[in-house]
Amino acid sequence: MIGAIIGDVIGSVYEFNNHRSKEFPLFQASSDFTDDSVLTFATAKVLLDGGDYAATYQQFARAYPHRGYGGRFSRWIKLDDPKPYDSFGNGSAMRIAPIGFAFADAETTLEEAKRSAEVTHNHPEGIKGAQAVALAIWMARKGEGKAAIRHAIEKQFGYDLSRDCDFIRQVNKFDETCQGSVPEAITCFLESVDFEDCIRLSISIGGDSDTIACIAGGIAQAYYRDIPNWIITETKARLPQEFLEILDRFEERTFRDSSQRPGQTL
Repeated sequence: MIGAIIGDVIGSVYEFNNHRSKEFPLFQASSDFTDDSVLTFATAKVLLDGGDYAATYQQFARAYPHRGYGGRFSRWIKLDDPKPYDSFGNGSAMRIAPIGFAFADAETTLEEAKRSAEVTHNHPEGIKGAQAVALAIWMARKGEGKAAIRHAIEKQFGYDLSRDCDFIRQVNKFDETCQGSVPEAITCFLESVDFEDCIRLSISIGGDSDTIACIAGGIAQAYYRDIPNWIITETKARLPQEFLEILDRFEERTFRDSSQRPGQTL
């Protein structure tokens, strides 16, 4: 899931200051983790230790305040008995990466994606966005090619993946819905040539930059596997110890049967 965290950290400075070019410094002094990362680690914590998604999302959001949470989610965090609020925002998709890496079969992956989404984002579009990203990660993990991933996402979820990044870059606006960011993020992955290129494409199209890069980064990690070590190091330097421990535990569990963990290129 480190690919999603990298996308969030790199995209953090461009969310409200879009940069519509692939040429930019990946890291700046102000680059930091946002709500995307907080809730991604919360998802991983549930997968590792069990527990309730709603309670864990509240716990992590309260522990790491002022990270860019949406207005409705910010109110939801404070509730004693939280209920879903029919959201189709991209919050359900931005936190989903660990689920795409965690399960052996597509059916369980989709079921768990729905379970994680519907504690807040129980609108059909909110669930669909989470499931689409989880399935794309799962398929990439399993070695499926980009054509197969494109076909599956278009067929199962009805997303239009026909627009290329050059076109999206010209028309894309800030849009925090699943409908306005999940297809764009998947397109950035499909058009990329390696992990770094995927992140640069994700920033370059504008819009909700940190979330688009977070979503695309998770898929790109699963597909390309190699992430330059220096990018991982720069990202980890911006994370609290609790997150680093969750990441190590999660990667140990999900990659223990693999010959290669992310970050084995220089």
